[in-house]
Amino acid sequence: MQLIIESLLATMGRVLLGLYFIIPGVTKITGYDATSQYMADHGMILIPFFLILTIIIQVGGGLIMVAGYQTKITAFILGGLTLVISLVMHDFWTMPAGELQTGHETQNFVKNMAIMAGLLAMAGLGGGRWSLDARLARAGAAA
Repeated sequence: MQLIIESLLATMGRVLLGLYFIIPGVTKITGYDATSQYMADHGMILIPFFLILTIIIQVGGGLIMVAGYQTKITAFILGGLTLVISLVMHDFWTMPAGELQTGHETQNFVKNMAIMAGLLAMAGLGGGRWSLDARLARAGAAA
C-alpha cells in the first residue's frame, strides 16, 4: 500500500509540475504580443529569441515532465528556467517598498522558488515508478 501511495504522489507531483509549465507556455503563444511587452517593461533583451526559447522549454519540457521521460534532466532545465525568469521578471528588490506591484512580484518570486524546490527534488529523485523513465528502465532490465 505504501508503494502505491508513494507512486501516486510522485506521479501527481510530476504531472502538476508539468502542467505548471505547459499552461503558461501556451498562454505565451496566445498572448505573444502582451508577453513581449511585459518582457520589454522588465528590460529584457533579444525578446523574440528568448520568448520563443521560453515557449519551447515550457511547453516541451512540461509535456516531457508529464510523461516522465528524461525526468531528472528536464526538471533541472525547468528549474534553471524558473530561476532565470524569477531573477529577471520578478525583481521585487528593485521596486519601491510597500507598493502593490512590489508585493505581487515578491509573491511570484517566492512561489517560483517553491516550484524550483519541487523541480530540484524531482531532478534528484526522478519521475517515480509510474513514469516513462521507469518503464524504459524495466524494459531494459528485462532484455
